[in-house]
Amino acid sequence: MIVLTGLASPRIAPENIAFGAVAGYHVRKHGPNRPFPPRADYPVSNHTEAFMSRRTHRSVYLVDGVRTPFLRAGGAPGPFAAAELARHALTALLDRSGAPKEALDEVIMGCVLPGPPEVNIARVAMLKAGLDKTTPALTVNRVCGSGMQAIDSAARNIMLGEAEVVVAGGVESMSHAPVMLNRGMQTFLALLRRARTRKEKLKVLASFRPAYLKPVESMWCALSDSVVNMKMGETAEALARKFAISREEMDAFALRSHRRAAQAWEAGHFDGEVAPIADKEGRAYERDNGIRADTSMERLARLKPAFDPQGSVTAGNSSQLTDGSCAVLLMSEAALERHGLEPLARIEGCAWAGLEPREMGLGPAHAMTKLLLRSGLALSDIDLFEINEAFAAQVLAVLRAVADDGYCRDVLGLEGALGEIDEERLNVDGGAIALGHPLGASGARIVLHLARTMRREGADTGLASLCIGGGQGGAMLLRRA
Repeated sequence: MIVLTGLASPRIAPENIAFGAVAGYHVRKHGPNRPFPPRADYPVSNHTEAFMSRRTHRSVYLVDGVRTPFLRAGGAPGPFAAAELARHALTALLDRSGAPKEALDEVIMGCVLPGPPEVNIARVAMLKAGLDKTTPALTVNRVCGSGMQAIDSAARNIMLGEAEVVVAGGVESMSHAPVMLNRGMQTFLALLRRARTRKEKLKVLASFRPAYLKPVESMWCALSDSVVNMKMGETAEALARKFAISREEMDAFALRSHRRAAQAWEAGHFDGEVAPIADKEGRAYERDNGIRADTSMERLARLKPAFDPQGSVTAGNSSQLTDGSCAVLLMSEAALERHGLEPLARIEGCAWAGLEPREMGLGPAHAMTKLLLRSGLALSDIDLFEINEAFAAQVLAVLRAVADDGYCRDVLGLEGALGEIDEERLNVDGGAIALGHPLGASGARIVLHLARTMRREGADTGLASLCIGGGQGGAMLLRRA
């Protein structure tokens, strides 16, 4: 039984809340299958009509987007906490987009490791950015897919008539990932707080052990799968073995990522996408600082395996731990016309897939397959691809999986291979191995950069995809607007 007791939405007028109560009464009295005809004496707004005709999905447009420079996470906390990075991306986007801030219906941001003062970091960031306090904000967490999930959630709200203008994106300051107390220290402190007399307190203090000081680093927890007890890098090693991917292939892929990213910066491909940011001391950060334009196969070959002494996955052919944020502006067609803006691309669809956690890196193969089948498209219909480079081995495994008859038939349920992805159309300006992978922001970054690259290259279709720790994959399809 479905019971509607009211409608809450950014665009519904207070007087129309009564309509929700009437609708709820109708469903309770007549059941969910009895149609509810609007009558002239019920105050029905355009928004409510959209609510009642959910089968009519509206087009969603990606209008603009901005990201911060992606900064390597070193051993110490970096210059920016996550909320500050998100605030900067939001401010830079809205200042230049041409959309009035008061038109904003919602802010949705992805984040995996917010700091203690950053609970619901989307709300914290939008308030710091000076947005209207009546604008709601939501934080989502789908690990590496969080930024794409934020865009998907925003797009669905617009498709269903729940919103007209939404800012979505993601943020992560991995250098500021919380360092937590272990269970022993938590128990010790709880007992100490509970002790009342001096004697009780001395007894608890005498029970202290040095092991209680061992911290729990949330970042390394996020980069591991507690269910299958594997680090993300170990899952990449497993894929390298499964698809016979050599160390040389991984290093060559990493080298190309750095070279493409360096060339893209020199060619101005990131101009307008990256908004420089300054710290409290006035130091400016204008570019992604993880790109190694001078690296070589020889330098990469000297790096030791990072996860398995006999393996091939190294720091050089893996994505970098990074601080960064990305925000995009989504609008309905009516909002575009109202504000006189031109979009970068139209969001055609998004798909999420689950798979064996030990092979989480193959998530893009599963999600892309699902999305293409739903859209009636083939891989050959896609002009440009952005696949997040968690690990070189992981992306190479995806390329082999979708081109393999056996894998596509036995695992993806297809009649044969999904097809081959031309690497000249994949990550044409480099990827996370060179640029970095701030967990909550990467999904938004690849969607934004895909839209900008489609505009630059005159491409009609683009597909962004990424793997997700825990055994998932996400994919988003864009078309030229």
